[in-house]
Amino acid sequence: MKIETLILKRLCLWAALTLSVVGATCARSQDYKFDTTISRAVLENYLARSISFTELLHDDLNQSPNRHGVDPRDNLRLLLDSHAKFVGRALMLWGRETNLNRFLQTARPFAARLHQADPEMILQAAEFEIVTTNVEGISVPDWVFTEFGQPAASRPFRYAEMLYPDGRFVNHWGNGSSVPDMSRLETRMWFYFLARNYIDVGIEAIHFGQVGLMDKNDSGHAGWIDMLSRVRSYADNHARRHLVLCDAHAPTGGFVEGGKLLFDFHSFPLRIAESPDHPGEGFLKVGYLDSIYNRSKGGVAPSGWTCEHLPYLVEFDNFGRSRRPGQPNPPDKPSIFCWGYDEITWFALREKAYRSNWLEYAWNWLRQTDTNGHLEMPGSRVASAANLRWYSANDPGPAAPAGFGDEAAIRAVWKNDAAASAQK
Repeated sequence: MKIETLILKRLCLWAALTLSVVGATCARSQDYKFDTTISRAVLENYLARSISFTELLHDDLNQSPNRHGVDPRDNLRLLLDSHAKFVGRALMLWGRETNLNRFLQTARPFAARLHQADPEMILQAAEFEIVTTNVEGISVPDWVFTEFGQPAASRPFRYAEMLYPDGRFVNHWGNGSSVPDMSRLETRMWFYFLARNYIDVGIEAIHFGQVGLMDKNDSGHAGWIDMLSRVRSYADNHARRHLVLCDAHAPTGGFVEGGKLLFDFHSFPLRIAESPDHPGEGFLKVGYLDSIYNRSKGGVAPSGWTCEHLPYLVEFDNFGRSRRPGQPNPPDKPSIFCWGYDEITWFALREKAYRSNWLEYAWNWLRQTDTNGHLEMPGSRVASAANLRWYSANDPGPAAPAGFGDEAAIRAVWKNDAAASAQK
């Protein structure tokens, strides 16, 4: 037996024992059970233990380190040791569509290892507001044609047929890289194709990015409703627990049609405001820019329950840096950039003690300001500073030399939350 395999088996055994013994109290007080539908209480239990872990499942557990310099098995350890229950953006494409098969091949065994140790854990994939000419290197399977009532044909996906006919957002992300139009059949076929592949490797949640960009030609959200209905129908029969949780960015507070919510929960960036009297510091504020606080729309959720405000996640988003990194925004021009950086980069550039305190501050601020909101912890994400291209919460060591050491801070916030919940 290879030494790597032996280590991995022992790791999973240790994780299982840890979950059954150390996590017993948490398991008794928190319900993570669902099948076919999910109650609001269970959904919020998951959102309250969410962590963003970009491209987690792209890694081969037998290869170390990954391209970010981290041993994938240390990422597995972090998630199990912290008792994370919802792992965001674990499988995704941002362009690079021809890499899909390779990502799926590593995702299946990685997901299986995590679910072996913790069968309750939800792994999330993402389908974003981008298609590139690379889709023309992928053949359309017969089952996609069948699903959409189209005659079978031997052909690849057609990039041009996914775009806005009026040229809107064409080459928006660069030459040959555009925003797809969800009103177009080819776009819906592509999104369904991705979702079905994701579900088949163990995914139980899918983030659909900036719906607003893909919805400009979609009256009544008809294209979105059609695609999401097909994805959910497939999940009913093939997902691990017969359900896939769908969410998207909600700058307007969400998407509702005929009183029915399109998504199971909403998500949005934190939208961190600069502290003008404290260089480098940031805070959260209701009404800052397009922040979602106190604005999540309600209606009938896909699982059948009704709410005034749908639960939502706020995340440390990544979107690059401004032309003035490290500098404040002009007083009369608030910006999505905090001191010149996107949210995860701004966070990573702060001192460790500040990061720890800020996670506790943000968690408590949400609890006091809008109980529908949940903070998604930063686990692993692309960064955009001159000398920083990736943030990892892992404790630094041989398995993660560039880890930021924020594991204890994340666990402390969750532990304090569990203790507060137990006292209620």
